[in-house]
Amino acid sequence: MGEPLVYVYAVGDAALMVPELTGVDGAAVRIVVEGPLAAAVGAVDADRFGEDALQQSVEDLRWLEGTARAHDSVVAALAAENPVAPLRMATIYRDEDGVRALLRERAAAFEAALDRIRGKVEWGVKAYAVASPAPVAEPAPDAARPGTSYLLRRRAQRVHAENGRADAVAAAQRMHERLAGLAVASRVYPPQDPRLSGRREEMVLNAAYLVEAGDDAVRRTVAEAAQDLVRFELTGPWAAYSFATLEGDA
Repeated sequence: MGEPLVYVYAVGDAALMVPELTGVDGAAVRIVVEGPLAAAVGAVDADRFGEDALQQSVEDLRWLEGTARAHDSVVAALAAENPVAPLRMATIYRDEDGVRALLRERAAAFEAALDRIRGKVEWGVKAYAVASPAPVAEPAPDAARPGTSYLLRRRAQRVHAENGRADAVAAAQRMHERLAGLAVASRVYPPQDPRLSGRREEMVLNAAYLVEAGDDAVRRTVAEAAQDLVRFELTGPWAAYSFATLEGDA
């Protein structure tokens, strides 16, 4: 077994509350304090988490999934009790002195991230395009030219689908602009692949909104929205994970 390295999950205030947690590599989570900041860390085996070992491990999907789950569960538990700035998965230092140096050198960025989310929560909104129920205006069949009639029908169906998607995208954009106006901050992410979303419909909005804790405007606006062109899916309120990253690290 190699010498233990230090795995860093997240950074919070020096008074960071850490419940009894087991994280990556089955290690207990503890804190390292430096000035006004604290890092939630755990010990990991150098044979499994050293630089060379990590280069091989990241190609193992089972390892990636297990490590990501353990990392995210620790960050979520911390964020439920404290404002925290999460670090990327597999942020590793040789020893605690390296962690303290990180807290000193990036103190201003960490403190800005923590101030940005303090007293706030995150809502997630996804929108999915709805197939238009309106009939397609197809050209009249031409018995003399059946091939041409078929191509014209296919073209009409394609144009109908494209127009329906454009309408759904526009409706989702209007909703985003409304929600962004209600929020302290917002972030738009790329649409998820249907294999991840679990939906057959095309995702046309994938966004997160930062709001003051107790502010119900985002939830109410989505609940009251028309669902004819798009179906909206609301999640939250969550710890403000999307907005706690350091500027430039999002």
